Amino acid sequence: MKFLTATHPAFAGAALTVAMLAGPAMADSGKGVAYVSNQNGEITIIDLATMEPSGQIDAGGGSPRGIGVTADGKYLVSANRDSGDLAIIDRVSGQLVKRVPIGENPEFVRVRGDYAFVSFEPASEGGPPPAPGSQEALELQKKREAEGEEPARIAVVDLKKGEKVREIVGGMETEGIEFSADGKKIIITNEADENLSVHDIQTGKLVKKIDTKKYGNRPRGVKMHPSGKWYAATLEYGNKLVVLDGKFNVTKVVPTGAVPYGLMFDRSGDRLFVALAKGKALQVFDTKTWQPIKEIPVGDRCWHFTYTPDESHILVACGRSHDIHVVDARTLEPVKTIEDKKLPWGIVTYPKSIGSLDMPK
Repeated sequence: MKFLTATHPAFAGAALTVAMLAGPAMADSGKGVAYVSNQNGEITIIDLATMEPSGQIDAGGGSPRGIGVTADGKYLVSANRDSGDLAIIDRVSGQLVKRVPIGENPEFVRVRGDYAFVSFEPASEGGPPPAPGSQEALELQKKREAEGEEPARIAVVDLKKGEKVREIVGGMETEGIEFSADGKKIIITNEADENLSVHDIQTGKLVKKIDTKKYGNRPRGVKMHPSGKWYAATLEYGNKLVVLDGKFNVTKVVPTGAVPYGLMFDRSGDRLFVALAKGKALQVFDTKTWQPIKEIPVGDRCWHFTYTPDESHILVACGRSHDIHVVDARTLEPVKTIEDKKLPWGIVTYPKSIGSLDMPK
């Protein structure tokens, strides 16, 4: 498969554009397209009618991770680690419209309405975190305390203006982002602080902090149930997930496979899917009984995944095996592997679909 590549001149000023991708690489097929952010490369486009790569987009900043699409399909956005910014890309043409400065180590992105919420971590050391309780972890904590290192923050970007309009202060190494059913609160996971925190979206004021240390270490993903009445969050180094009620109280702790990361509910909310980064599987739970239904074999270090817009398949981005795994959503059986070779991190689709990084609305 020959890739059609968008390139661009060196960054100069707030806005820049790139050459347009030709023809079918950016055209929406009958089943839509998926966009995969690659830490060691560009954004790969997958035609969901053929389940084959059809092109790629250079986001311009180096090492794109978090990725999202606006509801109207106008913009594709990516958080670029190396340049510390958010790329706003015209989704159809492939033109890079603007790069918005965010801060050091931007990572997770959630798009909500005309805004992108982007976590960034000034104190991040890069690479995998030290094991909780290890000498390395203790030394890192002392270093941060001694140097007064900054907590992570959520940058709120107005996509119409192309500007960062405010910040919400999180904890150390803020990762996952979710919203409350009424749209008034944002829920974030703070890995190094071993907690989830709930904030007022407009003011950034801390509403509640949920300590997770007694259940397991390093909270990573968080998702609201489709009913809007409760939430689930993964504890990466605890091999568990926690269930929280509408008031953000922990009501249940559920064992998972090795190193749970991204998660999503199906449309009904009867099933929860969890990516096991070291378990090399997509684990499926019955949310009424919390019994595991199945472990679907995938690749190595799979972080994020999504349904296709027609919900016939699930695509799983697996970083360390450098591929995308395609799963039949009805039978829960693997059907195909798409080579990527560039450390895939995140994946979303257009039309927008249910996933660990996105929701249809």
